[in-house]
Amino acid sequence: MEMTMETTLLFAASMLVAGVIAGIIAGLLGVGGGIVLVPAMFYLFTLMDVSPEVRMHLAVGTSLSTIIVTAWSSSRAHYKKGAVDVELLKGWGPWLFVGAILGMLFFSSIKSLTLTFVFSAVTFLLALYMLFSPQHEEGSESTFPGGVLRGVYGIIVASLSSIMGIGGGSLSVPLLTYYRFPIRRAVGTAAAVGLIIALPGTIGAFASGFGDPNLPPFSIGYVNLLAFAILIPVTGYFAPIGSKIAHTINPKYLRYAFAGFLIFNAVNMLITAL
Repeated sequence: MEMTMETTLLFAASMLVAGVIAGIIAGLLGVGGGIVLVPAMFYLFTLMDVSPEVRMHLAVGTSLSTIIVTAWSSSRAHYKKGAVDVELLKGWGPWLFVGAILGMLFFSSIKSLTLTFVFSAVTFLLALYMLFSPQHEEGSESTFPGGVLRGVYGIIVASLSSIMGIGGGSLSVPLLTYYRFPIRRAVGTAAAVGLIIALPGTIGAFASGFGDPNLPPFSIGYVNLLAFAILIPVTGYFAPIGSKIAHTINPKYLRYAFAGFLIFNAVNMLITAL
């Protein structure tokens, strides 16, 4: 497909707005921004008449590439506030890394429509969990398991997150809160989880889509470089702002905000796909 100057400017402006929102949401909810960026880019690629065969793949791959910077900025901000569980990440990180690689090995063979339904279904179920699961206050003792179960969780979280382009926060925050992590600490740790997942995920997106004839201009593999160039400075700047907000509001409202954004994106993706 060809992009006119008008289309290019519209796409750039839309990515700028999405980047501001995604950066704040990344810092606020520990989700790496993908929960905003994947639907936004999918919708824009649909309006631009990008081939249905690559719309979702391109949205996911580009989202993963931006999460590297967003998650780094967000996790640093949370770390300074003592909200990142470094000890957990030391044992869980290798499993997350392996899971992200496994997810990307199957990424190119999954149809775009299937990816869309997976994104919608998983985010909707997670929203229900965040709305109705017990809430644990600061100071509660975590019961997160070790050993084989920790490894299994890492592989599942990372493999699903990599093919959804969401950086891991949407899965790891509910998981950590289930094991009695206070919401702020779960959000901070999830930001670091996103970085671990996004690195191999981005490499996989570049490699698996390289040479695909259906890709729009400014794309290398399943990563759109124009979107990447716009989103990186914007999301990186606004992620720490979201982190500051997360540490000033009531954790209960933070939890509801997380669930609300999950529901919004699940419904929006289904409507767009159908």
